[in-house]
Amino acid sequence: MASEANAEQIKSNNEAFAVPDNNAFGHSFRDYDKESERRAGVENFYKTNHINQTYQFAKKKKEEYGKLNSAEMSIWDCCELLNEFVDESDPDLDEPQIEHLLQSAEAIRRDYPIEDWLHLTALIHDLGKVLLHPKFGGEPQWCVVGDTYPLGCAFDESIVYHKYFGENPDSKHPIYSTKLGVYKENCGLENITISWGHDDYMYTVMKESKTTLPPAGLFIVRFHSFYALHRNGAYSYLMNEEDKENLHWLRIFNKYDLYSKSKVRVDVEKVKPYYLSLIQKYFPAKLKW
Repeated sequence: MASEANAEQIKSNNEAFAVPDNNAFGHSFRDYDKESERRAGVENFYKTNHINQTYQFAKKKKEEYGKLNSAEMSIWDCCELLNEFVDESDPDLDEPQIEHLLQSAEAIRRDYPIEDWLHLTALIHDLGKVLLHPKFGGEPQWCVVGDTYPLGCAFDESIVYHKYFGENPDSKHPIYSTKLGVYKENCGLENITISWGHDDYMYTVMKESKTTLPPAGLFIVRFHSFYALHRNGAYSYLMNEEDKENLHWLRIFNKYDLYSKSKVRVDVEKVKPYYLSLIQKYFPAKLKW
């Protein structure tokens, strides 16, 4: 992680990224109410997601995919697999995933040239979306992508399309429907069950690979879709001190993850050698997925 000596550079660079006015569709970012060709599909996605993401469902999926017996491949091989998919939950982008990964990684690289671990974290943060691939079971998008949130406790009203949780059986459970649910205050986000999807899956792959990325890198990957926390401050009562430190980096990362979604193309072959060198530095040649 960044040293104290880099604190001032980080502080100043956090202002360097020029946030565009519009997303790839010419609309405001994360505007779920804006009429567009994708709006109806995005809302239907979240309706299905919110009805079916239960505490027991997520625990079952985590156990199933935690075996990491679907494939063995490199990080870059996984990046190339994602060329086949577009995220149905995203109101800002309809490009193949590798475009977004490189856009966000290159934007961070320009502003934080010293923090190479953050460049690589940006490149790999969405790789868990390979769960959509037939090789990994061809999971439906509603249990792979989209905003994430804790399960086993009450659904916070800041979660997008919150109204659909009324049809989720956990919303009527005597324990899961309470503020703390199955948790204790300040238990640490490491100990919560987050809604199942690509974030938690990739975090599991990274952890089991013995990556040498700093803890903040794993935290970013696991919680980058947890918008209720890092945008609205919800569920902060579950955080411990380490979470608060890592949240600083997640908020920096999120700006690049969100606002780099544009029609600007990245020359993949030109930047590929740099990212291959980072993969070699922080990961084994082959990972279990």
